[in-house]
Amino acid sequence: MDYIVRATAANRQIRAFAITSREMVETAREHHNTSPVATAALGRLLSAGAMMGVMMKGEKDMLTIMMKGDGPINGVTVTADSHGNVKGYVGNPNVIIPANYAGKLDVGAAIGYGTLTVIKDMGLKEPYSSQVPLGTSEVAEDLTYYFAASEQVPSAVGLGVLMSKDNTVKQAGGFIVQLMPFAEEEVIDKLEKRINSISSVTEMLEKGMTPEDILTEVMGDMGVEFTDKIETGFKCTCSKEKIVKALAGISKKDLDEIINDGKEIDVKCDFCNTTYKFSVEELKTLRKQYQ
Repeated sequence: MDYIVRATAANRQIRAFAITSREMVETAREHHNTSPVATAALGRLLSAGAMMGVMMKGEKDMLTIMMKGDGPINGVTVTADSHGNVKGYVGNPNVIIPANYAGKLDVGAAIGYGTLTVIKDMGLKEPYSSQVPLGTSEVAEDLTYYFAASEQVPSAVGLGVLMSKDNTVKQAGGFIVQLMPFAEEEVIDKLEKRINSISSVTEMLEKGMTPEDILTEVMGDMGVEFTDKIETGFKCTCSKEKIVKALAGISKKDLDEIINDGKEIDVKCDFCNTTYKFSVEELKTLRKQYQ
């Protein structure tokens, strides 16, 4: 089962989250039939999105993260709610590029240079939106920069997706560790040393470490206290009714053209790739209802 843990350490001078997300990322891979590098890119952002989603307080709060670069993946988009549900897609799921110098999947090259945008819809008149330039485009470092630049919260983000030989997802997960404004210098130094000494997220997961183990490893002797455990997963909220609403937004002229073609149409949800079929009769009914 995929889940997120929430914790504090060093007398609440640090707050932290960690996730195990293999099933979530594998579900996304199955829905979108992503190539290994696309699975890694989407998987990292889904894992981060799920953790950032549960940081939000409101029942109906929604978070969207978009990485738009000039690389062949043609962008990665993830949406999460505050209950651990997350969904996402990449522009080009079939992208295949050579491994990087370390022999690893080159997520940075797949995404390319561009911008990271975070949109939080917290039920106010206007959603909060913030944009930062992509640094490495490897996802974790870009989110670390986002937290520092846009939210003024010094953070460490670690994310990883490990693929099996048959291109299914073997391991996926990550952590986000943040310093509170009143954190003492000694705690900051200690945390930096710990972060620099730990192995990669996928190595820790391969050893069988749980999210609890990962945060214990990151915090060392700083007294980690677990406060919450939240189930998480890939979940899309699309439905035929919602697609009907979207279709109702197209012009009379376009709808008439579709009807006059006399063929049923397929409408696909970007987030989960589910296809909804609409017969000519259904489209005619829609034409009457909404026009």
